[in-house]
Amino acid sequence: MKPRLLILSDLFGGKDPEWVKIYMNLLQSKFEIQYYDVLELANIASDNFVESEIHNQFLNGGIDKAIQNLLQLETGKILVLGFSIGGTIAWKASLQGLKITHLFAVSSTRLRYETEVPNGIVKLYFGEKDPNKPNPQWFLDLNIDNQILKDNNHQLYLLEDNIPVICNDILKTIPQ
Repeated sequence: MKPRLLILSDLFGGKDPEWVKIYMNLLQSKFEIQYYDVLELANIASDNFVESEIHNQFLNGGIDKAIQNLLQLETGKILVLGFSIGGTIAWKASLQGLKITHLFAVSSTRLRYETEVPNGIVKLYFGEKDPNKPNPQWFLDLNIDNQILKDNNHQLYLLEDNIPVICNDILKTIPQ
């Protein structure tokens, strides 16, 4: 039986974003994949909203709602690949009981405010040019494995050159 891998979208979500399909195509042979649009998990309607309004809705109860829904939907052991706010939701859900064996969070800049580390193995990815990435001391204080991708910004996960780097780390979790 294949391990279960959740993919949690970024702030913009979407039913089937093209960029998420690239990750799924690289990982589907080894994992049972479940994609979640975090806007749906948080019960946020994104129609006609600008990024800042969507962000504010997540900060004003949306993250908590997404966590509650995720905890109800997922009761077994899982790996998670979360993008931006999706990685933050996974981290916080793990602290509340989501059974994460591995968390791969990409550009989840709100994690810089976290002081408690979830159970399981955590690997974080940030763009070198992302002004909101955690400072180096945060990684040391929490003993978090991380990779800073040179010359990249916040949306590094959309770039095809970076996708194999992230997917290869996820594939390494499968015993040979």
